[in-house]
Amino acid sequence: MLRGFRDFIFRGNVVDLAVAVVIGAAFGAVVDSMVKDIITPIIGLIGGQPDFSAIRIGANAQGQGGIAIGNFLNALLSFLIKAAVIYFVIVQPMKRVMEMMKRNEASTPPPPPEDIVLLREIRDALKGRNP
Repeated sequence: MLRGFRDFIFRGNVVDLAVAVVIGAAFGAVVDSMVKDIITPIIGLIGGQPDFSAIRIGANAQGQGGIAIGNFLNALLSFLIKAAVIYFVIVQPMKRVMEMMKRNEASTPPPPPEDIVLLREIRDALKGRNP
């Protein structure tokens, strides 16, 4: 039973998944910080602090009761801002880098396989002989 557990833990995809979770959490912290410390203050300077937590549908005059959709709107806005940051700061630049790398690879053709080189040498050697 312990051998099976050990084999499961040390299987490559489990370790890869664990690494991905840790890297994902660290990356999430970077994105959260960028949104909270850079993007949201810029939005606050332009149009005021974006906080919809007080919005309620069907609330009484004192603001009690009803459906509190303000927190949902805050979460939705935060999600959209994070998605935009990931897309414009990570995805698009990475896409450009990958295209540049592909362009560089395409500009230099790969060397021919060794058998083709040998066949060309034989062909050239036979051309030099006159029957």
